[in-house]
Amino acid sequence: MANPGYGKRSAPGQLRRTHHDFAHLPPREAAIAAYIDRLPDGTDISVKTLAKTTPYGQCALRTALNRIQAARHLRRGRERLEADSGESRWITRSWWSRTARDDDWWTRFTRGDVPEPEQPPDPDRRPTRSRAHILLAALGRTAPALSLSAADCAQLAPLVEEWFARGATEETLRIALTAGLPTPVHSPAALLPTSSSTVKTTASSSTATPRTATTSRPPPTPGAPPSSFRPR
Repeated sequence: MANPGYGKRSAPGQLRRTHHDFAHLPPREAAIAAYIDRLPDGTDISVKTLAKTTPYGQCALRTALNRIQAARHLRRGRERLEADSGESRWITRSWWSRTARDDDWWTRFTRGDVPEPEQPPDPDRRPTRSRAHILLAALGRTAPALSLSAADCAQLAPLVEEWFARGATEETLRIALTAGLPTPVHSPAALLPTSSSTVKTTASSSTATPRTATTSRPPPTPGAPPSSFRPR
């Protein structure tokens, strides 16, 4: 069991462990930081104990820990501990965070002022795509010539959302967008309206309709596919 005060205490709200958490540190400090990061809470991380479990001497470890603390992964401080017998003594606390924290955060944390952390972001989680984005991305399955890049889908999605707002269904839009394609298709994205001025016009008028770069058409009749989205 670690001596009181020297046991590692992990700070809350840290990001998930990666291979690059300490890449900003010098090689020796990065190796020591990675070693400490994998130790369970309560493990003695004093200089004397680390000297027995790592290939570094006490002098090197003392310097390394100071640099790791300067990089804001480690915070050490003295605290008065009240014993059950009524006696008190000063101990050294050692808090650890693989996610670097600024001095203000550490100060508030050691005072107990840091609120409950939010769930750290998951770097593997993909952002949620809109209904329009999903429809556009799937066009290539029906018509390979209309395979759109992620950037194209993001740019065109607001235009498709306009049609959804007017009551168009995914099926009517899919048919309108994939029927009567020219041969060959040199630029799939160019077959749909991409002008920002066109978007502004359609958004500001209930009777205006999206249009291609070369053609504009009247609004669709109820229940009919939005013909103005049909590629030409």
